[in-house]
Amino acid sequence: MRAVVFDLDGTLADTSGDLLAAANACFRSLGAGDVLTPGDAGTALRGGRAMLRLGMGRLGRDGDEAEVDRLYPVLLEAYADDIARHTVLYPGAMEAVAALRADGHAVAICTNKPEGLARRLLAELGVLGDFAALVGADTLPVKKPDPEPLREAARRAGADPARCCLVGDSDTDRNTARAAGVPSILVGFGPSGEDMAALAPEALIGHFDELPGVVAGLSL
Repeated sequence: MRAVVFDLDGTLADTSGDLLAAANACFRSLGAGDVLTPGDAGTALRGGRAMLRLGMGRLGRDGDEAEVDRLYPVLLEAYADDIARHTVLYPGAMEAVAALRADGHAVAICTNKPEGLARRLLAELGVLGDFAALVGADTLPVKKPDPEPLREAARRAGADPARCCLVGDSDTDRNTARAAGVPSILVGFGPSGEDMAALAPEALIGHFDELPGVVAGLSL
């Protein structure tokens, strides 16, 4: 069986608002107020540590990895407590998932969000059951861009890991697919969409309604 494997943050859903809120809760605990703004959405979608490093830099504390390490579990707790207040699925995402399943593809998620948080978010969005498998940052001993989480997501979905593609929004996703020897499809509608063409993926999409046709054109 063939599989289409999705990244989560910035690909299926815009999670930036809730991620930024969790990071700002950390900075408020330092007495600094809200250090990050909606304009930092691109950084938010690269993960908690990226946001903390950006904020610490703005506070004149570049390179303070000890504080980043201390604040990271605080951020995760704040995020878990209010994980879906602002998060929305991108338009057409679930319609594309349904079309891919109807075409006989297994559909799974491979994310660098911790698995428990990813499951909670998808459950709150009401779509967890639409995916045959989910592999998170802590599911295996390695995470993206190591290719093994992508392969494992395909296997858990009942598919051949050599016959999958990865739909994502970053160089991490592009590099993961390349390391696995499978195609990548990058989305152009996220905060970093204008940078996706430079990564030379096998395909780019500007809206999810393009995805089923693009997948059909790949040799999976």
